[in-house]
Amino acid sequence: MSASTAAAGGKPSRSSSAIVADTASGYHILRIDGYSGTKGTPTGEFHKSHTFTIGGQRWFIRYYPNGVNPASIDYVYFYLVLDQSVNKEVKAQHKIRFSDQVEATPLSFEQVITFRSHSSSVYPMFIKRENLEKSEHLKDDSFVVRCDIMIINNIYAKELPDAITPAFISVPPSDLSMHFGDLLVTQNGADVVFEVGSQTFPAHRCVLAARSPVLRAELFGAMKESVASNVVRIYDMEAQVFKALLYFMYTDSLPKAKKDDEEDEEEEDVMSQHLLVAADKYNLERLKLICEDKLCKYIDVGTVATILALAEQHHCHGLKKACFHFLSSPTNLRAVMATDGFKHLQRSCPAIMEELILMLANLVQ
Repeated sequence: MSASTAAAGGKPSRSSSAIVADTASGYHILRIDGYSGTKGTPTGEFHKSHTFTIGGQRWFIRYYPNGVNPASIDYVYFYLVLDQSVNKEVKAQHKIRFSDQVEATPLSFEQVITFRSHSSSVYPMFIKRENLEKSEHLKDDSFVVRCDIMIINNIYAKELPDAITPAFISVPPSDLSMHFGDLLVTQNGADVVFEVGSQTFPAHRCVLAARSPVLRAELFGAMKESVASNVVRIYDMEAQVFKALLYFMYTDSLPKAKKDDEEDEEEEDVMSQHLLVAADKYNLERLKLICEDKLCKYIDVGTVATILALAEQHHCHGLKKACFHFLSSPTNLRAVMATDGFKHLQRSCPAIMEELILMLANLVQ
């Protein structure tokens, strides 16, 4: 058979390629506190956000409380601006919207914009002032917008493999936490018992030692003589808190509330506070951060003083910043100062009061 016949009757050649957009993305949150105080800004004048960096480029947002020109005087505008001198143009897509719309509305970017030094977007966010003031977005004379940005660094083509090998093996996700959870439930091989109040909790020394350096020292280190009887008594913790702590050490997660027996927000708030203290005691950094994140969602006028004191005592820097962010609103601060919790905070954490005074001084400037 000749070569030409082989080529004609042989297996056809095939190839494939892909066009890839190399992108970088991120978002910036801008809060307008004391909205009514900004309404006196003349038409065409704006206020700038702090500069932020996304995709290696510096940006800021312009806020026009009374429109950009006489024709738009009844509207509130937000523009994205490239805040630097660049040798080449920056191509990006962006979307500015109210932050409380983020979960309810899928993100859909506008067309690609070419930004140059200090050029603003051609797709601003705007809303009629009357509609804003009647909307749920404005709360306590404040509202929050979020600007999502996707920078397109390069668009290129790449060759793909000639054939995609079918998958014959399906690797399941790790079930290690499930097995350790079963070990906690069955108590097989348990070699130490914790007494907390009137309840007892059998456990495994090696598991606890692997999870907590504090328990490692207590069970295997210089302190092991104190638990030679295989019974450890816990005096400074409630049984339900220790139970959740133990569950986390075995499964790296917190117990899920049953659908027919869900804790209300106040109970979860209190549990998160107790677990944070326990996590700090036993040096469980991930659990501590989980509790901090949960408590950030419960910061309000009635709780912020207690949560701030807790953050100060247990060195929770992120939680502390969240409390100060809440107190940076004059409306919130005035309401909190009238509570008994704030008076207790003044007595128990004088260092916090000094930081609060400094923050207020910076806001006035």
